[in-house]
Amino acid sequence: MALLEGYQRFTFTRGQFGHERVLTATITGNNPVNGVDEAMHEELARVFTELQQDKGSDIIVLTGAGRAFCAGGDFDWFEEQIAHPNQFRDIGWDAKRIVTSLLDIEKPVICRMNGAAAGLGATIALLCDIIVADENAVIGDPHVKVGLVAGDGGAVIWPQLIGYARAKEFLMTGDLIKAPRAEAMGLINYAVPTDQLDAKVTELVGKLMNNPKYAVRWSKVVANQPLRVLAQQLMDASIPYETLSNLAADRAEAVRAFRERRPPNLTGE
Repeated sequence: MALLEGYQRFTFTRGQFGHERVLTATITGNNPVNGVDEAMHEELARVFTELQQDKGSDIIVLTGAGRAFCAGGDFDWFEEQIAHPNQFRDIGWDAKRIVTSLLDIEKPVICRMNGAAAGLGATIALLCDIIVADENAVIGDPHVKVGLVAGDGGAVIWPQLIGYARAKEFLMTGDLIKAPRAEAMGLINYAVPTDQLDAKVTELVGKLMNNPKYAVRWSKVVANQPLRVLAQQLMDASIPYETLSNLAADRAEAVRAFRERRPPNLTGE
């Protein structure tokens, strides 16, 4: 199969944001909020490697279709994983590769955060090199709200951006953060009005393209090296813990309660 072909959950566009060598990868889920289902999870595990190999681009802009960037796990898939825990076990390798391949890609990746980024969606946004958000967007890692350990990269990147005290608060509460506050605390780079989102991305693309390509790429590589080491260490622990949390009784109750829009009846089991 040729590069960047056969994707169900991504579309690719070339030449946007003022330069022909920009490739825009748009998350295009099978639901209004681009929730991560099995197909998207598998594609996320390989898309960044293929984007690196694409010879027609020097900068990647990652964005979402519709009103969300990527609002976390798909609840139908959650229920399948609860009913069949082996499905959760079997995605462990892909879960690790999503994080490591996004840290490995040498090309600059700009996150155009057009809407909500939650759970794995937030991890993907925060692992990008520059994050530009619509000021109306929210970001957070509410794994705990659905009974899961924040095991798919949140524990890697959040403490590095905002410190351990704040990061642990948000990872343990699952609270969402409005984009202006996220900018103020250093979680993202910019929160801009909706009608200025593309202009800001275009400005940043221009600045990057006006610098020597490999100086830019390899500066990123060096800056990402500690994160790559950290990800290798933490993901081997966080994925098993997340897999265990999928077996808990409170996990199933949390998902049911979320879908039924009621407080969960948690038992501590």
